[in-house]
Amino acid sequence: MGPSAALFSLQPPSLCFASKRKNSTATACMAAAPAAVPQSTCLGLKNLMETYTVNVQRAEGRALNVPLIAPFTIASSRLERVENVAIRVELSNGCVGWGESPILPHVTAEDQPAALAKVAEVCRILKQSPGKTLGLLLPEINGMLPGHSFASVRAGIEMALIDAVANSIGVPLWRLFGGFSNVITTDITIPIVSSTEAAELASKYRAQGFKTLKLKVGKNLTADIEVLQAIRTVHPDCLFILDANEGYNSEEAIQVLEKLHEMGVTPILFEQPVHRDDWKGLGHVSHVARTKYGVSVAADESCRSLDDVKKIVKEDLAHVVNIKLAKVGVLGALEIIDLARASGLDLMIGGMVETRLAMGFAGNLAAGLGCFKFIDLDTPILLAEDPVLEGYEVSGPIYKFTNARGHGGFLHWDNIV
Repeated sequence: MGPSAALFSLQPPSLCFASKRKNSTATACMAAAPAAVPQSTCLGLKNLMETYTVNVQRAEGRALNVPLIAPFTIASSRLERVENVAIRVELSNGCVGWGESPILPHVTAEDQPAALAKVAEVCRILKQSPGKTLGLLLPEINGMLPGHSFASVRAGIEMALIDAVANSIGVPLWRLFGGFSNVITTDITIPIVSSTEAAELASKYRAQGFKTLKLKVGKNLTADIEVLQAIRTVHPDCLFILDANEGYNSEEAIQVLEKLHEMGVTPILFEQPVHRDDWKGLGHVSHVARTKYGVSVAADESCRSLDDVKKIVKEDLAHVVNIKLAKVGVLGALEIIDLARASGLDLMIGGMVETRLAMGFAGNLAAGLGCFKFIDLDTPILLAEDPVLEGYEVSGPIYKFTNARGHGGFLHWDNIV
């Protein structure tokens, strides 16, 4: 199923995609000279899906390996380098779109070799099945890559196709997703490190203008408190997001909040305090956190499908859901966003240690929709190298997406092995 009509009701129908002809196809790539789009114009993705016929000429995935500045340690895993998959789709009109499928142990269901094989399989099918509207093609991809298995691959291919189509009509993605804004402000993540290292990072990020720090916790309760105290010393005005990545049980999670309360610290968010399948524990922590300490709790690993969000809403298990495209795909994310907004849940958008290809797409979505209370799209800042060219402008925590084509930039494809 595609995104529901309610999501797109924010967009005036008269301002949607100009061509009303069914199966219309752009005959020339707008990449060379994108058409000027009036500031007030908002092109709707739903309308585009119904009207734009996709003809894929080339499609390919390649390994995207990038070192990190330092090992990225969370409660459930440790990452030494990014080993993702970059996806390039070229339409018959010459327009190119880019996507990225991240690989994160214990979160995504596939490793890099499996993801590359599945990308190759789907790309072959794309090249053999021209002449379908975007609205028909994307659900077919969903059928080939259903559910949580290969959701990261599904997301990367959806990104590349939508990006290529946006390039064809000369419209930046933030406008396609609603046009609310072209600017977002992200937090910055401090992984599980010593208190000394955490203080050094917090001091550096304070100098760069970051006001919200997302702190990875959940491996050692005593060490977590020491790190919090050290950060508070060097960045006393920062806002805290705690992310346990399933590392605590419910009693430990509540104990952390009690310790912070004694320190005079109230996190703005407590993300995934307990195991993804511990629904009872999640609901208990959420209730205590909100009623006793005024802290919101977010479901991340527990939010891997629309059914998960329905359960969270029905049983009042969390206050926020963290949307990650690699968990649910682009269309799946839009469905979840729609349900969450209708149900009164707050929204967070995050990533899985991706480059600017995926984070640029997610950032455009967040900026265009304008409905996210928490934005956690910092992972490109954590990379030792940046293989992505052009894309958005970065100034500390602020990302600005231009009116130019594309989302997070592009790669020199021949340099990707």
